Amino acid sequence: MTKEPPRVIVAKDGKEMVYIPPGEFLMGDDKVPTYVDGFYIDRYPVTNAEYARFCQETGHKPPPHWWNTGTYPEGKADHPVVEVTWHDAVAYAEWAGKRLPTEAEWEKASRGTDGREWPWGNEFDKEKCNTFESGIGDTTPVGKYSPQGDSPYGVADMAGNVYEWTANGSGLVLMPLRGGSWNEFKGEARCAARRKHTPHRKNDFIGFRCAMDVPKEE
Repeated sequence: MTKEPPRVIVAKDGKEMVYIPPGEFLMGDDKVPTYVDGFYIDRYPVTNAEYARFCQETGHKPPPHWWNTGTYPEGKADHPVVEVTWHDAVAYAEWAGKRLPTEAEWEKASRGTDGREWPWGNEFDKEKCNTFESGIGDTTPVGKYSPQGDSPYGVADMAGNVYEWTANGSGLVLMPLRGGSWNEFKGEARCAARRKHTPHRKNDFIGFRCAMDVPKEE
């Protein structure tokens, strides 16, 4: 009998990752049954402090709004990193021994298997996420809305705060973003909502989190 992987692990970059078991879930607005293998996903988006460590250790160019001071804005160490391209996100993931999640993986981690609209259920609640309705007008620390805004698997910040790059596509033309952001309305924060941007695009409402295949038993 195959042993169930640990529910939570800590990856090379020090981030906690949550196990999403294999099986079908209802994907998209049409709720199409879709099978996904088991995988791990970061509980929280990558933060400024975590991305700064990556830049320091690899020499990777930091986001443009860090250039004047040489680091992220004061008081935002635990906010999600923004102004990162899809290529930046891929580079971080490779450094951390991970990868970006596919759209199917991201959506399953966000909504579970019952086809819910938002990670916590079918009724929108501005107290459970950072969207335009919240009136904050900026990013918030990762985990601020946990556990009340978490997905069925205990994954946080999958509605609002920042859009997140995913792995689907060629990386040449348009790459999908998921999750909505602090300056988008609630409809964009639905689990099934998606947007596409060119992979070189940088915005103050785009970040990412990583995924990882289940490590093979020795």
